[in-house]
Amino acid sequence: MLLTKEKPWFMLLFICTLVACAGKNENNNAVNMIEQEEFYKSESFTSNGEFTSGIEGPAVDKEGNVYVVNFGEAGTIGKVTPDGEASLFVTLPEGSTGNGIRFNSQGEMLIADYTGHNVLKVDMQSREISVYAHHDGLNQPNDLAIMDNDILFASDPNWGESTGQIWRVGLDGQFVLLETDMGTTNGIEVSPDNKTLYVNESVQLSVWAYDLDEEGNISNKRLIHTFDDFGMDGMRTDVKGNLFITRHGKGTIVKLSPDGELLKEFAVSGKKPSNIAFGGTDGKTAYVTLQDNGNIDRFRSENAGRAFGQ
Repeated sequence: MLLTKEKPWFMLLFICTLVACAGKNENNNAVNMIEQEEFYKSESFTSNGEFTSGIEGPAVDKEGNVYVVNFGEAGTIGKVTPDGEASLFVTLPEGSTGNGIRFNSQGEMLIADYTGHNVLKVDMQSREISVYAHHDGLNQPNDLAIMDNDILFASDPNWGESTGQIWRVGLDGQFVLLETDMGTTNGIEVSPDNKTLYVNESVQLSVWAYDLDEEGNISNKRLIHTFDDFGMDGMRTDVKGNLFITRHGKGTIVKLSPDGELLKEFAVSGKKPSNIAFGGTDGKTAYVTLQDNGNIDRFRSENAGRAFGQ
């Protein structure tokens, strides 16, 4: 009789053990799936030749669409859906050619117009284009970086003389020269905490960091990394502050720590990556523009891009 009374207790214990094991197996499977995701493996996202050799940008909106300059011909902006379908988004005013693209906190598109010496603004609903900032003293606004408070920075290289400058564009739409007599300033980016500005010099193969205050003033310039060969172009940070830089001519992307330590280098499908941006539903898909192929690559990263951690 004692065995008969205790039998339901043993049965209950057996069932609970099975349920626990099943739950553990599900958790282990989920962990294994995460561990099995392959990071930093670049693959083609769009067809070759859809963009010109001046392909740059890129920037990703909240719906996951990627915007890139020079779709089919110079002076245009192309829109690429999350499925990789490319189409014309806007044609810029005559005399304007886009380079770097950023979105501000209002969702407006800001474009470095290097031939017009402008930063252009695009209303994403009406697609109306206006001049957000202009200055005749620029060599050519090249790449853009933006703080959470919408203060903007522009690199300004003089390729013919291998020199460059850094400009700030305040909320009043006015250019302010921050530094001159530099090397060929190109890629430019802000750290996730908005306290560091990174700038690279393509010809001199140097990556610089500055302290950054809330008003967009820079100080404490310091060299954090130099390369021995090939060039650099655009760069972005992830939410951990790591810096991803396109190695133009080498066909790779490098990942640096916030202090400039080389953490990883991996190949893309072309030799001339020009810029990079993060997107996707979780911010962990990076898109790379390739000038020799006229297309966009993509790869998965362990961490989301800075813009998706705000």
